[in-house]
Amino acid sequence: MQANKGPKLTLVGAGPGDPDLLTLKGVKALVDADVVLYDALVDPVLLEYASGAELVFVGKRKGCYRFQQEQINELIVQRALSKGHVVRLKGGDPFIFGRGAEEMEYAARHGIPSAIVPGISSSSAVPALQHIPVTKRHASESFWVITGTTKEHKLSTDVALAAKSTATVVILMGMSKLSQIMQLFRSEDKHDTPVAVIQDGSTENEKVGIGTVATIEKMVEEKQLTNPAIIIIGEVVKHRDKMQTLIQEHHDLQEMV
Repeated sequence: MQANKGPKLTLVGAGPGDPDLLTLKGVKALVDADVVLYDALVDPVLLEYASGAELVFVGKRKGCYRFQQEQINELIVQRALSKGHVVRLKGGDPFIFGRGAEEMEYAARHGIPSAIVPGISSSSAVPALQHIPVTKRHASESFWVITGTTKEHKLSTDVALAAKSTATVVILMGMSKLSQIMQLFRSEDKHDTPVAVIQDGSTENEKVGIGTVATIEKMVEEKQLTNPAIIIIGEVVKHRDKMQTLIQEHHDLQEMV
């Protein structure tokens, strides 16, 4: 380990799960780290870049809270002051429901310089990897990204607003509220709107359920889909089947040649 380079915090987004989706800048931050505080959703292979650094698992996943947020904040400051460069490695992007802003503010109040390396967010990457664009001409001009569960463990009121729109709706951390979410869309007479649920997106354990507002709950039960998963609601979900059909048609033509 290098000598103490002075206190510093770098928030690094690890991406949606596939370790290959970590950015090059994120790799450089890990190589330079004296301490890495990492979450439960981070692939352990990424820690190999931080050779010689102290590695501290801090949990931060539903049902897995090794440290409370206040303890993590204090740990960042303590390690930065005693060891130097702290990398806070978080799944997805630290500024999209990652509480990265809170950690930076806490560090700043203690005089610790901070930087951020944005990560690829599951909100767009996980659908994309399943051939689901969050926007598409003639299908969706915009998209909402909403947390399914607020700090008070309630369904975000933004979901009801999103259900009234024609936009694609992407909900993170919403599986425990799936029934409530679908009820909001049914109340807007959107029973036939396509829905995708993707568990462990971008990883080798990925599981996908496709249905509609009316049928997705049964599909989730049949496929035993659970957290960590994202929910995508909107006409863009149909693009997945269209792509699979086009690929199959091309394959069939090649077989005939």
